[in-house]
Amino acid sequence: MSSDSLAMFRKNMGPELGKLAEEHLKHDLQQSDRDALQSAAKTVTTHASVGSLIGLGLGVYLAFRLRTARKAVFNTFKTSEQPTALRFASGREQPLPDLKTVLRPSTLGDVATYFFLGAGGLFFGGETGVLTGTFRAKSQIGADRESRERIRTAFRRFQADALRTQADLLEKGDNKGSGLLL
Repeated sequence: MSSDSLAMFRKNMGPELGKLAEEHLKHDLQQSDRDALQSAAKTVTTHASVGSLIGLGLGVYLAFRLRTARKAVFNTFKTSEQPTALRFASGREQPLPDLKTVLRPSTLGDVATYFFLGAGGLFFGGETGVLTGTFRAKSQIGADRESRERIRTAFRRFQADALRTQADLLEKGDNKGSGLLL
């Protein structure tokens, strides 16, 4: 499993693509545009981090609640009167096994519950944070119309250059370790 599957740990697409993006940031945008993009990136990162932490906390809380409920159900089952045998109409009697040992909450089950609910909460919270951070960053960038147009133009130029670079690499047949190829 890659660290890119968790929103909190996602980075860029590769060194070549990063260098190309830096060139476009330097040449195509004004300082205020670069500051707006940096602020938007920090917003997305903050939302993803906070969302991941909240999701992890909620996952652990749900695991605790589930564990408590599981123990309560077991204790109720353990104290209730259980049948010991099954009597058929023919008079034959079949003893029933004791299920208490099978239904008892185990340490392994508790660890699995905390792990899976914690990981699920981390994933769900992080992805929700990326989503809310992206919406907030979009509104931050879109506040100034002229800046938004310059950023869009720079992004289109960056995309065109990235596609040209990728096409050149494909024509050469060099696809070893390239961050531009998918």
